[in-house]
Amino acid sequence: MRSLIGSQDFTNHYIMFGLLLGFALVHSGLAALRPWAESKVGPRVYRIFFALCSLPSASILIFYFLNHRYDGWIFWQLQNVAIVKPLVWILSAISFIFLYPATFNLLEIAAIQKPQVHLFETGIIRISRHPQMVGQILWCIAHTLWIGSTFTLLTSTGLILHHMFAVWHGDHRLEKRYGDSFIALKSRTSVIPFLAILDGRQKLVLGEFIKPAYLVVMLFILVLWSAHPWLMQISTGM
Repeated sequence: MRSLIGSQDFTNHYIMFGLLLGFALVHSGLAALRPWAESKVGPRVYRIFFALCSLPSASILIFYFLNHRYDGWIFWQLQNVAIVKPLVWILSAISFIFLYPATFNLLEIAAIQKPQVHLFETGIIRISRHPQMVGQILWCIAHTLWIGSTFTLLTSTGLILHHMFAVWHGDHRLEKRYGDSFIALKSRTSVIPFLAILDGRQKLVLGEFIKPAYLVVMLFILVLWSAHPWLMQISTGM
C-alpha cells in the first residue's frame, strides 16, 4: 500500500495544470473557430486538422496522468475495499457510453462523410443534452475514488471544470448557429441526467440505443478492460 504522505515535490502538478489548460484551449478554441475555418478550408480538412491537434493533446494528457497519478499527498486508500474495484469499473464503463455517444455519426468523425453540426434529440441526448460532460464527471469520480492523490484531484477538477465550461460554450455556439430551433430543443432537454425524462419533457426510447455505434463503444470498453494492465505497464515504463 502506498504511503498516505506521498511525494513533497509538486512540480508535476504544475505541469499537469499546464497540460489541462492546453487541452482545454485546443478543444474549445478549435470548436469556436470551426464556422470560420470551415468556410476557408472546408469541413473535411478542418476535421482532420482538429483531430491532428486534439488527439496528441489528449494522448499526452492521458499518459502524463498515468505516469504521475500517485504524485503529491494521498488523502485516502480504498483500493483494498472489496466493493471499490467493481464500482470503479462500472462507473468507468458507463462514463464511456456517455463520452462516446452513438448520436454522433462515426463516418463524419472520421471525415469519410462531410462533417456537419447537428441538432440531436434522440438516444442519449434524451438523458442529457451534454453526455460528454456527464461521462467525464463519472470517469473523474471513479478514478479519484480509486486514487486519492492530490495529483488525481487536480486532474479531475481540471477536466470537470473544462467540461462544465463546454456546456455553456456548446449551448452558446448552437444557439448562435440555429437560433430558435436550438432554444426549443434546449427547453425539451436537460443538462442534468434524466431530469427532462423525470419531469415529462422527454421519454426514454430504448430502441434508439440499438445502433452499430453503441456496439463499437461496448467493444471499446471490453478492449480497454483487457488492455488496462498493459497500459499501466507501458505508461510507467515511459
